[in-house]
Amino acid sequence: MKNKNVLITGGASGIGLAIVKKFARSGAIVYLLDFNQESGEKAVADLTGEGLQVYFKQLDVSDQSQVKEVIGNIGGNLDVLVNNAGVSHIGNLETTEEADMDRLFAVNVKGVYNCSRAVIGRMRSQGGGVIINMASVAATMGIPDRFAYSMSKGAVLNMTLTMARDYVKDNIRCNAISPARIHTPFVDDYLAKTYPGKEKEVFDQLAATQPVGRMGSPEEVANMAYFLASDEAAFLTGADYLVDGGFCKLKM
Repeated sequence: MKNKNVLITGGASGIGLAIVKKFARSGAIVYLLDFNQESGEKAVADLTGEGLQVYFKQLDVSDQSQVKEVIGNIGGNLDVLVNNAGVSHIGNLETTEEADMDRLFAVNVKGVYNCSRAVIGRMRSQGGGVIINMASVAATMGIPDRFAYSMSKGAVLNMTLTMARDYVKDNIRCNAISPARIHTPFVDDYLAKTYPGKEKEVFDQLAATQPVGRMGSPEEVANMAYFLASDEAAFLTGADYLVDGGFCKLKM
């Protein structure tokens, strides 16, 4: 991965930041693309302090003109795009408002479309590239109170499969990663807001729903993203890779 240009959306925290660190520490030139300027700049400051090549670009993935401008101004080859930016929502059909649906579609679905569209032409002209899309176990499993979120991640998974088919002859590989419950700051914030005083109890309950008996770590998802982007995965395209502790296949 040394000196390859890697673009990672939603890279300022959680899974995205773990992916940024994995690629940067492996010698890649990483462009951290995130809406949160403060978090993005802090992450870059920390990593450049290690002597790594990481650059922050503020980006709203739902804004196509902004995506085209920001990615268009990145020089050199576009070797890897990791479409990680996403938002969540809890609710069923009746409790999901139109604004909720629009927000999830704009970021989770249109964001993947915008960023992939912005890189695909250059990947074709340079002779290949890799696109990795962050889906979810919610894309294929019926999970309670995840109506809009499941919709959006199902769309991400199907975009992955069609892009892989459309560009396989251009030496562009496209795969999806579907995590289950991953222990990120988002989880901690959610538990603190929703179950004050019972955070550890609820956390342990959620962790126990994973057949392996724990939540995954962001680094474990980052390891999969790195592998799929590497030459060791040259024969892999058009697939969804579960990082789920057995959630989909072994769930009791």
